[in-house]
Amino acid sequence: MANARANTQINLALTIIRLVVGWAFMVHGSQKVFEWGISGTSDSFEAMGVPLASVVGPVVAYLELVGGAALILGLFTRIIGALLVVDMAGAAFTVHLEQGFFSTDGGYELVLLLGAGALALAIAGAGSWSADRVLLRRK
Repeated sequence: MANARANTQINLALTIIRLVVGWAFMVHGSQKVFEWGISGTSDSFEAMGVPLASVVGPVVAYLELVGGAALILGLFTRIIGALLVVDMAGAAFTVHLEQGFFSTDGGYELVLLLGAGALALAIAGAGSWSADRVLLRRK
């Protein structure tokens, strides 16, 4: 009984992380794709000194949009989580670290939190309440 309770708690925790982190990435990706547009995102990245901004801009925009939705569903969670860790590491090292900690000053606070959440999901996976579990059961 204690093991079942622990499994339920772990699955609940992973689901909460997936929903919150996935939503945050999806909203940021949506902003890049639909509000700023791909060219605006690339221009913004170039102004921030991101290398290959015309390539990185669309990749990051769609990774965050589609990847965020995939995390919410718990679909390809480990792969998407790992890709989003790379995304956040790139953002930290190219833009945010030199601004200090607080996101209000352009710092790495949010990037660190999103990266840590993505890393936790890349390590732990989606949990039982996920599309990944449904797909793995069928194989």
